[in-house]
Amino acid sequence: MLPELKIAQIRYFLLVAELKSFNAAARQAYRTQPAVSLAVRELEQKLGQALIEKGGGRVELTPFGEHCLPLFRGLIEHHDRIAREVSLLVQHEIGQVSIATVPSVASRVLPAPLARFVAEHPNVQISIQDGSADSVQQLLTQGQVDFAISSLWMADEQIEFAPMLHDQVGVVCRADHPLAQAGEALHWSQLQGLAMIRNGTSRLLEGTDAEGLLAYSRLFVSNMISLIAMLEEGVGISTLPYLAFPQENGKLAFLPLAAPKVERQIGLLTRKGRSLSPAAQALMAFLKAHALT
Repeated sequence: MLPELKIAQIRYFLLVAELKSFNAAARQAYRTQPAVSLAVRELEQKLGQALIEKGGGRVELTPFGEHCLPLFRGLIEHHDRIAREVSLLVQHEIGQVSIATVPSVASRVLPAPLARFVAEHPNVQISIQDGSADSVQQLLTQGQVDFAISSLWMADEQIEFAPMLHDQVGVVCRADHPLAQAGEALHWSQLQGLAMIRNGTSRLLEGTDAEGLLAYSRLFVSNMISLIAMLEEGVGISTLPYLAFPQENGKLAFLPLAAPKVERQIGLLTRKGRSLSPAAQALMAFLKAHALT
């Protein structure tokens, strides 16, 4: 049966071996000399061999003690290295975090708060995967990411959804389109008869008064770059959440859809019953406080 070694007893032995004195070791350890002597004696009893020669005024190690000395030093160094790493993990100073999010959040919401978090926690490694809301939800369910930031399209008993912000849906068209010239919030009836380009977020219209517009759409584009190119070319109009609209694009206009008013909820998605690592907890709390409010 292997002896159960106590770290404190090994530390006291190493001090005695280094300082060649029980008294000096006791002073450095802020313990009494009898306490240090007892700790070394109990360590010897567990090992079944003497570490220090008995008798004489000067501390000398036995051959067994000489053999154990580098082993115990390595054990203490390994113990302290693990203890430091665990402490840093708890303090959010090191760790790895993987999150998934939709592209609009990745480009419009996350950059500023992430820059601050990385500056405050330079040794935390963060991985971001972006994709459609469905793929984001799948990555989370499969355990490939720690948490996600997205809309929740379908209820899932495995996922906890905490809504954080509302993103209004609007009509996107060329800046020279007659709709844009009106410069007003739109009623869905104003879109009837216009060429509608559906995209991954068009299902937000389902269940609203504007749902009928989707039935007459003959074009579906899933890729945002391709969708923007189609809109710039005047192939048709589309609907997008405001965060997904490329504001820097001077060729396009975003017009709020006022009737019906349609919004998507964006929030934090986590797996029910699964704890987050300290680093992931810290990042999620930081985003709650600085980004998703």
